[in-house]
Amino acid sequence: MWDEEKKALTVMGKRVAVNWDVGYVDIDRDGYGSRVAIGVNGALPIPPVMLTVGDTLALTVHNSLNLTTSIHAHGLFQKGTNYMDGAAMVTQCGIPPGDQFTYEYVVEQAGTFWLHGHDHHQNVDGLRAPLVVYDQGKPPVKYDEEMLFSFEDWYTQTSTDHINTILEPNRPPPTEHRTGFGLINGINGNLTKPMHFRPDRTYRLRLVSMSSTRWFQFSLPGHVLQVVEVDGQYTEPMEVDGVDIAPGQRYSVLVTAHSASSFNYRYNVTMHASFIPDEPGLSPRIFIGDVVYKHGAPFSQAGSFNNSFRWAKDIDLHALDQEPALPVDRSLELVVGRSLYSTGQFFTHINDITYVSPLTPTLYTALSMGDMMTDERVYGPQTHSVLLKHNEAIELVIHNPNTVPHPLHLHGHAFQITEYGPTSPLAPSNATVAPIVKSSGVPVKRDTVVVLPLQYAKIRFRADNPGVWMLHCHMDTHFIMGMTMTFVEAPDVLRKTQKVPTKMLNMCAKQGIKTTGNAAGNQGLDLTGLPPVPTIVTHEA
Repeated sequence: MWDEEKKALTVMGKRVAVNWDVGYVDIDRDGYGSRVAIGVNGALPIPPVMLTVGDTLALTVHNSLNLTTSIHAHGLFQKGTNYMDGAAMVTQCGIPPGDQFTYEYVVEQAGTFWLHGHDHHQNVDGLRAPLVVYDQGKPPVKYDEEMLFSFEDWYTQTSTDHINTILEPNRPPPTEHRTGFGLINGINGNLTKPMHFRPDRTYRLRLVSMSSTRWFQFSLPGHVLQVVEVDGQYTEPMEVDGVDIAPGQRYSVLVTAHSASSFNYRYNVTMHASFIPDEPGLSPRIFIGDVVYKHGAPFSQAGSFNNSFRWAKDIDLHALDQEPALPVDRSLELVVGRSLYSTGQFFTHINDITYVSPLTPTLYTALSMGDMMTDERVYGPQTHSVLLKHNEAIELVIHNPNTVPHPLHLHGHAFQITEYGPTSPLAPSNATVAPIVKSSGVPVKRDTVVVLPLQYAKIRFRADNPGVWMLHCHMDTHFIMGMTMTFVEAPDVLRKTQKVPTKMLNMCAKQGIKTTGNAAGNQGLDLTGLPPVPTIVTHEA
């Protein structure tokens, strides 16, 4: 059935060729001076990519960097094309310097997504762009026009320098970037162009967080927002006053302009992080943009945050397709954290396992190990690989006994969010106990969930997409430090239905990376060559 649907979409769609020459640029994006960044075709920001369901995206990436690179389409499921997921050393070897590769696949999902680097954390340096996929025909929500807003945090330190700093042994626990700046649509948030509203028209605002650390709040005082999409999944419309968008998340909200054009208005964008101390003018940062009904009209003094202000909450949203909560076949308990390890370094982890990339991409191990593909040990001790059976309904109970929230992103799937609650007894004894809140039966679906401090979140998905998929924190500092695991989903089906293109195998060969064997590139359970597994010395909050 799925193959027939893909063929039908291919016939209906067009081939959209996009060419990216990924290279270094020297640029001042925030008014604080120039720094080396990573751009495309010699410039930043990278223009959005616009497609329609059924189109074939042919994204040719030429690597002009001195490091390998790869591109992940954040939120696209890559059904039948797991090798196009773009996660370096998980589903591919990085594109070598001086080489190029074309990511080519049929786009089957409508919604708001983004493209970003998934090797050496290059998205932090600017390698990121919105991806919008329009419905074939009329979308399930009605509006007259749409506007796109992308949000980025920007820092003076490059990702390479940041990685070296936070992974330096025998130093105090690393802190997050402290005084980043906010970019809206790729430019200084204070310089963003105004929105222009016409009376009685309804606008779809697509809000994309391409942030690496900070959250972005969006509100439009004097207007009601209706959430209609999160992370590429349509929702029942829900009225709110604002949305708080974590790294990696996306929202579409509808807003209907007033009938009269007597006043102009202002929208608010606040870049913030609950775990970074307030510093006047630096954290949080507040950006104000104009909403123009009529040139020369006075600005309304409407609204501000108060006790009745309504923020969008996942647990209150409902999927538009009315899919009920999945009955659970298997439940997995996950605990995220940060600890001091025997190497003298601080790492993050899931169930005390801190992620280290294998020497052979995990997908290639799944495809080449024969009957041993179902033995989790062949994927190495630090990829934290968990085997999923085809079509089983999985529940993840993710505990966060820390004082920092974690936006966790799952590749290859959208999941239902069914419950939040306190981490007790994992939380400190003096912690405020959060209430248990549950979905009312038709849970929202998305691909990035925020697990709040001292709380757990329950998510559910069906393992109906054979492949190798990462689950990781989308705060890049935590991703760098190892808060990542791997789901090896239905490898028996995978090896019968997917074949890695020769060009991708050749990219590995050019770098001396094996494309068969276990995590170390060896046979059986011989993992010789993998780094020694460090042990935890002290757990931290």
